[in-house]
Amino acid sequence: MTKVYVSKGFFPKAYFRDTVDYIARIQQHDGSIPWFEGSCFDPWDHIEAAMGLTIGGRYDEAKQAYYWLKNNQLPNGSWLAAYKDGKVEDGTRAESNFVAYVATGVWHYYLVTGERDFLQSMWPVVESAMEFVLRLQGSHGQVYWAEDTTLGIREDSLITGCSSIYKSLECALNIATKLNIGVSDWALARTKLGNALTTHPDCFDRTWDSKSRFAMDWFYPVLTGVIKGRQGKQHLLSRWDEFVIREMGSRCVNDEPWVTVAESCELVMALLAAGESTRATELFGWLHQFRDDDGSYWTGYALQDKVLWPLEKPTWTAGAVMLAADALSNYTSAAHLFREGAGLHAAKDTVQTN
Repeated sequence: MTKVYVSKGFFPKAYFRDTVDYIARIQQHDGSIPWFEGSCFDPWDHIEAAMGLTIGGRYDEAKQAYYWLKNNQLPNGSWLAAYKDGKVEDGTRAESNFVAYVATGVWHYYLVTGERDFLQSMWPVVESAMEFVLRLQGSHGQVYWAEDTTLGIREDSLITGCSSIYKSLECALNIATKLNIGVSDWALARTKLGNALTTHPDCFDRTWDSKSRFAMDWFYPVLTGVIKGRQGKQHLLSRWDEFVIREMGSRCVNDEPWVTVAESCELVMALLAAGESTRATELFGWLHQFRDDDGSYWTGYALQDKVLWPLEKPTWTAGAVMLAADALSNYTSAAHLFREGAGLHAAKDTVQTN
C-alpha cells in the first residue's frame, strides 16, 4: 500500500507535479476544465481543479480557468449546471453553491499570488455571482439550492451547499475588503445563513429524503467554519466510525461500502480546522494507493467488490488532493484558507514565496 505523509513544512513538490500536470493536460483551449478527458464539467468542480493548478504554480492556466467563468457568466450572474465542448450540456438550472464558489477560487488565487490586478478584474464577476446567490436566500437565512430555468427558484436547501456558500461569502467579503468596497448586506446575509445552519434544521431537506447519510453533510459545516473549535472536533468525532474506513478513507455515504478520494481530502481539511492534525495526516496518507501512474487519482474504491469505481480520474479530485496537501504542509500562502479560515479577517497583502 502506497502511503505519503505530508505535514507542516513538508510538501513533496516533485510527487505532486504530475497531479497538477494532469489537470493542465485535461484543460481545454478555452480555459474550461472537464471532469476528465471527453467529459462535461460544472462550475464548482471547474473551480476546484483551478485551485489545484494555482497550488502547483500553473498560474496562467488557473487564470484562464477563471477567465472562462468571466467570459461565460450569464447576465443574471450565474452559470448553468454543466457545459461541454464550449456549449451548454445541462441548462435546466443554476445551482447556488456552484455560482458562489467563484469567490472562493478567486480569493484563493489572490492569496497565493498577490495579484491585485487579477482580483480587481474578477470583482464584477464575483459581485454579480453573489448577488444572484443572495437573491435565492430564504426568510430564515437559508439559501435555496437552485433556480430552475423553467420553474423558477426551487425552495429547498442543502446543508452541504449552504455550508459551501457560507465559505464563499467569507471569501467574497475578504475580496471586497481588499478592494475597499462596502458590501455590508453580504455580511448580514452570511450571519443569517450561519444561523440557519446552526439553529434551523427545519430549513433543510424539506422536499426530499434527508442527506445526512452523505459524508459531506457531516463534515462540511466544520470545513467551512460554520461549526468551529472544540464543537467542530466533537462534531467530527461523533460520526467518525460511521464514515471512516481505516487504511482506506471516508465513505461517500454511510450505507454503502465505497470510499471516495475527494471527500476524504475535504475531510482532511475539516480535521485540520478542528485541530485534529494527526488524524488528518494519517487519513491523507491512505489515499495515494488510489493514485494512477500519471499523477491523477481515481474517484474511489468499492470495498465489497475490491475494485476502483467508477473508472474515472476527475480533475476535481486532483484539485482536492492538492488543496489537502497544501493545508497539511503550509506550502502556499493560501494553505490556511480551509484549515483556519473560520471567519472574516482583515485582508493582508500576501504572495507565494515557495
